[in-house]
Amino acid sequence: MKQRRKNLLKSAQKIGCDTLVTFEPENLFYMTGFWGEAIGLLEKNGKTTIVAPELEVGRAREESEDCDIITAERGTGLISSVVKKIKKNRVCTDCQNYSIMMSLKKSIPKIKSSTEPFYNSRIIKDQKEIQILKKASKIIDEMFEICSKKMKVGQKESELQTILMTYAMEQQMFDTGYKSTLNPLIIAGGPNGALPHAQVTQRKFKTGDLVVTDLTLRYKGYVSDATRTFAMGKISSQANEAYEIVKESQKLGLKSVKPNVDCKDIDSACRNYIDEKNYGPYFIHSTGHGIGLEVHELPNVSYKSETKLKENMAITVEPGIYIEDKFGIRIEDSLIVKERPVVMHKFTKDLVTI
Repeated sequence: MKQRRKNLLKSAQKIGCDTLVTFEPENLFYMTGFWGEAIGLLEKNGKTTIVAPELEVGRAREESEDCDIITAERGTGLISSVVKKIKKNRVCTDCQNYSIMMSLKKSIPKIKSSTEPFYNSRIIKDQKEIQILKKASKIIDEMFEICSKKMKVGQKESELQTILMTYAMEQQMFDTGYKSTLNPLIIAGGPNGALPHAQVTQRKFKTGDLVVTDLTLRYKGYVSDATRTFAMGKISSQANEAYEIVKESQKLGLKSVKPNVDCKDIDSACRNYIDEKNYGPYFIHSTGHGIGLEVHELPNVSYKSETKLKENMAITVEPGIYIEDKFGIRIEDSLIVKERPVVMHKFTKDLVTI
């Protein structure tokens, strides 16, 4: 935790600040070890304070590391307590709320809103974070094994989700709370698979379906993300051809991952191969993204990215092909950037036929 705080302050200094104030639970957790409703303060001497309503104070004391805890009433009480401590400091905050920012600016003249110090610090994972991500990935592999044994023709997408989430929760893995979906998982059979972010439905699996199974779950705060596509019996020749193309594309992407490589080169490695096979228009999203305390965080692995990979970044590589009204295919792994990248998922990428 001390090293994390040093990194945060170093990033803050680069934009002319000596104090960080976080409202976001992910950044609060990264800074303090506590995930909850509170405001976190990190001052230039390393002193770290959590300002929390009374109902959160007990847990904040138990879960945080080397933090002072201040109790305050929700709303203006929390803000007033923060202002009293740092009103003369040069402050950076991740606050995205306009009215709160206006209130803070009245009392703290040298304050700016920026997520940069937080994301720039979180982008490189420490060994504790890597071990948690590896464990999360192992549990997801176990869930793919469950898919291979429990999936069947006539089963609803929602029924498989229930089986998988029951196991996940038994392993202390939980929904990420990702705001853009109503479901914890993506389980998309047949034509539903052509929607990269399909919602889980009551549709039953049919013979000839491809089933995109995207498992993105949180373990001890951290998100691992992997996808496998299963076949329900005999599939069409086009679906089989497309599957092998995605598999080879993903293999090429993984091979290109190493420190100092441009993120857009990973995207190109995957995308160029799919283009060569005349499926380019059907690969409709970026090749990957960073993972950590959020489902999508830095770095972006896309043709637009200007970021170079660095050792101990955690990213996904997930090319796909999506044919409207027919099928979708995606193969995804989470990995740690090294000279020889550490692919954290071991479940086969060969097509598993149920």
